[in-house]
Amino acid sequence: MTATIATPARAGTETDFVARAGALGPLLAAEADRHDREGTWVGAPFQAIRDAGLLRIAVPTELGGDGATIRQVAAVQRELARYDASVALASAMHQHVTAFTAWRHRRNLPGAEATLRRIADDGIVVVSTGGGDFTHPAGSAVRVDGGYLVSGRKSFVSQAPVGTVLSTMFPFNDPERGRRVINVAVPFASDGVTVVENWDTTGMRGTASHDVTFADVFVPTERVLADRPYGIIDPPLQVISSIAFPIISAVYLGIAEGAFDRIIDSIGTQAADPLIQRRVGQMRHRLQVAHWALAGALELVGDDPSPSMATVVAAMAAKREIVLAAEEVTSVAMELGGAATYRTGSPIGRAHRDVMAARFHPFDPDTTLVQGGRFALGLPADEPANWRQS
Repeated sequence: MTATIATPARAGTETDFVARAGALGPLLAAEADRHDREGTWVGAPFQAIRDAGLLRIAVPTELGGDGATIRQVAAVQRELARYDASVALASAMHQHVTAFTAWRHRRNLPGAEATLRRIADDGIVVVSTGGGDFTHPAGSAVRVDGGYLVSGRKSFVSQAPVGTVLSTMFPFNDPERGRRVINVAVPFASDGVTVVENWDTTGMRGTASHDVTFADVFVPTERVLADRPYGIIDPPLQVISSIAFPIISAVYLGIAEGAFDRIIDSIGTQAADPLIQRRVGQMRHRLQVAHWALAGALELVGDDPSPSMATVVAAMAAKREIVLAAEEVTSVAMELGGAATYRTGSPIGRAHRDVMAARFHPFDPDTTLVQGGRFALGLPADEPANWRQS
């Protein structure tokens, strides 16, 4: 890790970015039910946010983007999620990789500038498999002349239908250093890369988070972004986590806020009922505390985070609060909305199904408490080996 450099100039304010996202709200909302029913990729809404330039906001201004901060990117994803959770979550996977690539660019790390220019100029979409891998990635890597051959199967690869480059990880056995992990950039067009269209889930049905298989895919040395310990939340992964999880968490907070807004609009004359008032107060309370948790984590992360397990613990604590709040808020909203919210097509029922996906990003709520306890006790920042996505 090298020293932090000055933050580049910004081309817009948070209000500007959120307004651009909000302007697309009617289109996103109009398409959300159909894609949820069919379990199909949210192609037109995703293209709309792409056309609006929202996928390049985290690219530095000098490279053709808007220079958005991590907080500003999170605000955009939170706003999009009010209208269509699948669009917001899928694009969040591109956004956090872009934000981390900007972090790498500020340190003059190899390949970062070229990737960012392609995002800004060519509109490429970068895809992450990190949530499904994290410290114990699936697959294998074997060192060969000029690079590695990687093989394996990755799950939960959101926005797979439009992805250009995969940011992924593979374990390998180093004869001197033992078991290691390489972070690599792999074009979808590479020989041996196959998208397996198997995404069929309860919620987030429009994200097209298909599996992707790798069969002896050659990765040249210049596409290896990191070489780090296996099973450890080491400094590079601490930075990645500090950037990614507030952005992802913001999506789930936005979903819950959208459900809250919809149920408030439907209450009408029932507002005089004290029980209704209490339930509305309960939802508002949970959303307020979740907002504070996210804001506090983003404040700690800042615009250019340094490696810090304390920051990771804070980001995960905020995520936990948002997960539990979103589940509670959408559940209470269904109670207030009655049986109609249980029918297919209800945006509130869909929101409740969508927020359940938050538990399957690392860390789950219980592991978050374990990690917080380990940190407080001064124990190593590793991840329990039994934590896996399936």
